[in-house]
Amino acid sequence: MEYLTIIWQGTGIYNITPGQCVMIVICLLLLYLAIFKKFEPLLLLPIGFGGLLANAPIVDMAAPGGILYYIYTIGIGTSLFPLLIFMGVGALTDFSPMLANPKTLFLGAAAQFGIFATMLGAVALSQFGVFDFSLKEAAAIGIIGGADGPTAIYLSNILAPDLLGAIAVAAYSYMALVPLIQPPIMRLLTTKEERSIEMTQLREVSKIERIAFPILMVVLVIMFLPDATPLLGMFCLGNLIRECAVVDRLTDTLQNALINSVTILLGIAVGSKLSAAEFLDSKTIAILALGIVAFALGTAMGVLMGKLLNKFSSTPINPLIGAAGVSAVPMAARVVNKVGNEANPQNFLLMHAMGPNVAGVIGSAVAAGVMIKFLG
Repeated sequence: MEYLTIIWQGTGIYNITPGQCVMIVICLLLLYLAIFKKFEPLLLLPIGFGGLLANAPIVDMAAPGGILYYIYTIGIGTSLFPLLIFMGVGALTDFSPMLANPKTLFLGAAAQFGIFATMLGAVALSQFGVFDFSLKEAAAIGIIGGADGPTAIYLSNILAPDLLGAIAVAAYSYMALVPLIQPPIMRLLTTKEERSIEMTQLREVSKIERIAFPILMVVLVIMFLPDATPLLGMFCLGNLIRECAVVDRLTDTLQNALINSVTILLGIAVGSKLSAAEFLDSKTIAILALGIVAFALGTAMGVLMGKLLNKFSSTPINPLIGAAGVSAVPMAARVVNKVGNEANPQNFLLMHAMGPNVAGVIGSAVAAGVMIKFLG
């Protein structure tokens, strides 16, 4: 009986806490959304599984000496993983739609309104005692509105590392829910006639333009906003490797082996912060609420800017493409194409929406650089 007692007291069932039970259910939900609903599975799956490991009773794998601790410290603590992800994303990105229609830069910029509006809103609510967020924490929460997971992780790690788990999960969850969140906002702010607008075919962008753009952008960032250089520098390096077409092996590595490997480790590292002790508090609920506000505002402002540009543009602009400015690449562009095609079966907006989509990635990185400059 003594040995049976020892065995029983060493089981997870005996030692698990109510909070760990709640977090295990949440992590199982993330796995369900990733596997069965296919909501951002590349990251929700490793995040959910990492969360399961982080909530194992007795064995704390996220404590110093545990495997989750080392993955997090090396990859997130040094900001290595988000930067490598950005380099891989750059290698997968085609700047041509944005270069062919530079006006889409305004759509990507407008969609960043949600970031700063939510940051100011969180500060104001904290002043009235509704929440208790510092200015740095409010900035880290606001970046969720950019719908850019690596940028959210990078900025949170610098400004509010204690909130990293909740912010990362919120950012990737809302990215996964783009097909559910964005269409109602897009339909509310546009008429069927506006959604039916057909855009003219984009001009062909030369190879010289595609090669020169990432180099020029890095130089400008270094000169005017060096705090954004790590993110945009890696992004442009990946894109330059792709566009120069002289290092096919490196391009293939970035687009496949590297980004896939880092994505797995990044997800596990984020999941390690989903332990009950760190995740279950009132701040988490507030972060989730403010995050969806930021995302909705970004979508709305992108659409409204699209309506404004359409009134002054010599060529027709479908305001729906402004919703892609939130930078959830390429899902937001696909959603725009779907909603536009529903209004007009002859409407194909995917390539047009990729312009503000790419501009949104740049815009969210610039927003992060501005926040680091003043708050970091």
